[in-house]
Amino acid sequence: MNKNALQDAHLAKKKLAVNKVCGKRTLYSIWRRIWGQNMEIISGLSLQEKLHILADAAKYDVACTSSGSDRRGKKGYLGNSVAAGICHSFASDGRCISLLKILLTNYCIYDCRYCINRCSNDVVRTAFTPQEVCQLTIEFYKRNYIEGLFLSSGVWKNPAYTMEQICQTLYLLRTVYKFNGYIHVKAIPGAPEELLAAAGYLADRMSVNLELPTGESLRKLAPNKSHKAILKPMRMMADTIAGHRLAIGKSARMERSRANQYLENSIFAGTQIGMKEEKALPAEDTAEKNFSLPAQFRKMDWKRSFAPAGQSTQMIIGATPESDYHLIKTTQHLYQTYDLKRVFFSAYVPLNEDSELPPLDTPAPLLREHRLYQADWLLRFYGFQADELLSAERPNFNELLDPKCDWALRHLELFPVEINRASYDMILRIPGVGPKSALRIIQARQHGALDFSHLKRMGVVLKRAHYFITCKGKMMYKIPIEEQYITRQLVGVNERENWQIRHQQEPGFRQMSLFDDFQLQAEGRVQ
Repeated sequence: MNKNALQDAHLAKKKLAVNKVCGKRTLYSIWRRIWGQNMEIISGLSLQEKLHILADAAKYDVACTSSGSDRRGKKGYLGNSVAAGICHSFASDGRCISLLKILLTNYCIYDCRYCINRCSNDVVRTAFTPQEVCQLTIEFYKRNYIEGLFLSSGVWKNPAYTMEQICQTLYLLRTVYKFNGYIHVKAIPGAPEELLAAAGYLADRMSVNLELPTGESLRKLAPNKSHKAILKPMRMMADTIAGHRLAIGKSARMERSRANQYLENSIFAGTQIGMKEEKALPAEDTAEKNFSLPAQFRKMDWKRSFAPAGQSTQMIIGATPESDYHLIKTTQHLYQTYDLKRVFFSAYVPLNEDSELPPLDTPAPLLREHRLYQADWLLRFYGFQADELLSAERPNFNELLDPKCDWALRHLELFPVEINRASYDMILRIPGVGPKSALRIIQARQHGALDFSHLKRMGVVLKRAHYFITCKGKMMYKIPIEEQYITRQLVGVNERENWQIRHQQEPGFRQMSLFDDFQLQAEGRVQ
């Protein structure tokens, strides 16, 4: 490097010394151009500056779910966990903010084309220490900003090192800081099974992202990853969860809706956990052979439940050309094989300019994501199979209608249904009727015939249901049972909701922060 270049860099550093995150990002870019470095973790950032960077970097990991874990408060510990106690506050893009959702680091050795933190991107790199994550979690919890922690990370040095740092964080939270609240942690594919097990005994829920539904798409957009490496820890966690549930006298499979016991065609009936054909993996997909579990984890209380809230995964929607049919078939297979608690869908937000990705001005497919979530509920709680909802000949949902209405319109020969005689399974397939209202109908009609006023009080959404049902042999209104007519009416009912979902990304796709969205000003830094 010549003398002039050094002087220029020195002047730039002095001019930007007063800046915080933005200034350091600019300075970082200058030093990268001068020294030709690929990535470097910035030192000297304050805890609040790290929080801004690493909370923003975590917003594309979806975590909008109830905790699924019940744990009472314990003397000497801080916090508890209630099964339905997480989902109460959402950002404008539909994502939950009641968890402190952060990355341990946005440094990553992988070069996934769709990821903002890929190693080839010029972004500010930083990392929390385990103690800093614990400090943030405890201080935010005490102030009632959050109910738990969602911790993910880029791959730092290698999967084993990254997972060890995550385990160290969880271990400190549970043992030193006595945090008894909800924790959701991302497992790193390729990490040793000993560390994955340690994390499972410390966290309430674990997840490993499938990323993309096909191996071909994953090879194209994420050449450092493979489905075999991702499915291996997923299977290990499924088997361990099932083993612990059997050991305490519960069913091997995770509990879902109580109403599922009345379903005759649930996707979970008669399926086995684990895949025999995936047990033998290539050597390059296995963890380090000579790894030994750090001493502090060997002293853990292994009597704790392993991931009591189960495991989940996430698929990116819209970055690759897979159809909705392929996505829900993959989703059903994951539920049946690995007993996942949830499969999340994340609408792809164009971040990187790449020939293999949609253009940067492509809107995020939020309405498509919404329809896939609705289809996911139909698979888990309504007795539908993926092949019933879509087919190779009809591979995508009608985005103007919810999937249940779409299915009903394609099977008008089954309707109208007499509400006083139909089976539970058939009542559950009527648009506008959910599991709770279906059970109420079954119970109430034992005491007398039901009419439309009764159904309304039971929670049935009559603005959709009345096209498909009769009470005492009569429909609510005289309407033709004709696909085009009913479609026009239902599209009109959904028009406002569809518009709101499609325009959620305006004026910009962002995650709700802990302060800005409430027009509050943080007083000083978190100490």
